Amino acid sequence: MNDSKIINDPVFGFIKIPRGLLLNIVQHPLMQRLTRIKQLGMANVVYPGAQHTRFLHSIGAFHLMSEAVLSLEQKGVFIFDSEAEAVEAAILMHDIGHAPFSHVLEGTLIHGISHEEISVMMMQRINDDMKGELNLAIKIFKDQYPKKFLHQLISSQLDVDRLDYLRRDSFFTGVTEGNIGSARIIKMLNVVDDSLVVESKAIYSIENYLTSRRLMYWSVYLHKTVVAYEKTLINALRRAEFLAKQGWDIFGTSALRYFLYNHIDDKWFASHEETLDMYSQLDDNDIWSALKVWATSKDKILALLASDMINRRIFRVEVRDEPVSDDEIADIRRTIAEKVGIDEADSDYLLSVNTIQKDMYDINDDHISILYKDGTIKDIAEASELLNVDLLSKKIRKYYLCYQRL
Repeated sequence: MNDSKIINDPVFGFIKIPRGLLLNIVQHPLMQRLTRIKQLGMANVVYPGAQHTRFLHSIGAFHLMSEAVLSLEQKGVFIFDSEAEAVEAAILMHDIGHAPFSHVLEGTLIHGISHEEISVMMMQRINDDMKGELNLAIKIFKDQYPKKFLHQLISSQLDVDRLDYLRRDSFFTGVTEGNIGSARIIKMLNVVDDSLVVESKAIYSIENYLTSRRLMYWSVYLHKTVVAYEKTLINALRRAEFLAKQGWDIFGTSALRYFLYNHIDDKWFASHEETLDMYSQLDDNDIWSALKVWATSKDKILALLASDMINRRIFRVEVRDEPVSDDEIADIRRTIAEKVGIDEADSDYLLSVNTIQKDMYDINDDHISILYKDGTIKDIAEASELLNVDLLSKKIRKYYLCYQRL
């Protein structure tokens, strides 16, 4: 029998998945659920090619992890076979707890619990099915294993998760500015004092990586039209949940109705065993199916929001450098209420005001260390001649005003 399965990835080519633990993870229903969740949520409203899934991203991140482990071993970094398999298993499952449409459900139908925490719950579920074979992978994922650099490969300023999604999202959106030199960065990785470092020969690749990351955030992930579309969906879900709590019979799959009719938070997750099962049934299809039915709802607001989603009638959006005044918000509310024929209090569902802040690099966070031939180590902010440290760590804040087109 062949000792591996091969997946043809449009970004990295043929990727081998070894038979055994890793292939069993790929074939597990909780992992296959990611084939029904798009990686970029609503970004395809701006970039129609952005149709790739979280499953494909996970496979790509696994490939880069395999390359990183091999590169480190070739440099004399000792990694047991069991550790290599475990860190590859951990990166395969790192996104397993994501809800449909990325972070849209967090804070909307799910409160006080992150997708990372749900990922750990799902890993534990798969671990139970596999009779404890994932114990080491979960320890590494949770940063509870002595070799800290293994966790850094999964989650840090320069992890294989980011190296894959920047390359992949750039490829599928066609935004070439995000096309980073991931192969070179991985070849230049090393370990000093149990910490991940990058050899100085890759400094220009790191500069490009940080610049590309910033460009991708503002041109793709936080593109004003993408944000406005997400806010339309969030408000549709909020309205459906409100109506459900008022006793309305709101259409939805059994999994979606579970989250509409109950207040799901961390305590609920802990005390209701079936919640994780319901969550694992949710994917993008549940939301789209519901929206198609909600578009004919007798509730004017839910029908309007659902129709907006189905027909790509996105909230109008204005991006400001200064906060939106209360008076302007009040004026917009009154206008919406009058034009749509609803109570002014309900106009909140047709309006969204958000502050979005993002920096390219946080020197106080888990920083990127550059290793020189003489053994000295400098932070990239100090080592780079191209990147200004103040510009590098500057937090950009923008104010998004989104409201119903009238």
